[in-house]
Amino acid sequence: MIVYTQTETLARELGIPASTLFSVSFHLGRHYRRVEIPKRDGGVRVLFVPDPILKRIQRAIARVLLFHIPVSPYAAAYRPGANIRKNALRHCGRQGVLRLDILHFFDSVRYSQIKEKIFPAEIYSEKLRVLLSCLCYYQDGLPQGAPTSPAIANLLLRDFDLAVGEWCRARDIRYTRYCDDMTFSGAFDPEPVIRMVADALWREGFALNPRKTRFAKQGQRQIVTGAVVNLRPRLDADARRALRAELYYCQKYGAAGHLSHIGDPRGEEEYLAALLGRLDFALSLSDEPQLAAGRAWVLGRLRALRAPGGSGS
Repeated sequence: MIVYTQTETLARELGIPASTLFSVSFHLGRHYRRVEIPKRDGGVRVLFVPDPILKRIQRAIARVLLFHIPVSPYAAAYRPGANIRKNALRHCGRQGVLRLDILHFFDSVRYSQIKEKIFPAEIYSEKLRVLLSCLCYYQDGLPQGAPTSPAIANLLLRDFDLAVGEWCRARDIRYTRYCDDMTFSGAFDPEPVIRMVADALWREGFALNPRKTRFAKQGQRQIVTGAVVNLRPRLDADARRALRAELYYCQKYGAAGHLSHIGDPRGEEEYLAALLGRLDFALSLSDEPQLAAGRAWVLGRLRALRAPGGSGS
């Protein structure tokens, strides 16, 4: 185990001068940009996106200090080889599927949790614990958009995962956690699971979001991280039809014409980039030739728009 007591040693490992590390930590407000992403429920997800200097620092912290620390086997995101499809496959064809969510997880993370759990005194000197914690924390929360936050989320919830996973394994319940989205599947009464998880979260300083608690039996539509899992992972049928219709109108009238018709204020490139992400998600769950062909068209259009001096016409 490497122990960091000297600033110079840490700076050399990260490949960033100590003066830069301290300077950025003293003026974090200058190095974050607030971005609001619309959510399906009408609200917004607030991201704090680091500038190139802070992003470089955080990537180095994640690569050198965080990624080698083991996470729980129940973490289904932010680890090598993990993805939405693999998470969904764990819960396919099960008698019941329970979905739980942590209330305002990123905003509920405390500075003391990062300092104690992520940068403990057994490994880091007090000066470096404070420095590293400051570089990974912002405005009373774990900043969504920072390269360090995914790894920190998994590490903060490692003990919680292991306790919940052991409880579930003894009852033949499958458990996975995709960031702050927890899934349980099998033949079980959901109420004891909900109570157990609420108590375990409380001990870690978090709470359940009751508005996002969902339980579906085998004859109902069971959804795990956006995928229907009753038989095999697949995008919801309504969502697939909507994607096919969207592609049809874009190809017939052009993306700009389609945006004008539906009154969407986004620019063509921004819209197509978002559409590409939705297509990638759908195709990551199951192959569908029509959507794959549409993806190729969207990708070609984006390349034309992004070509130097190109308008895509």
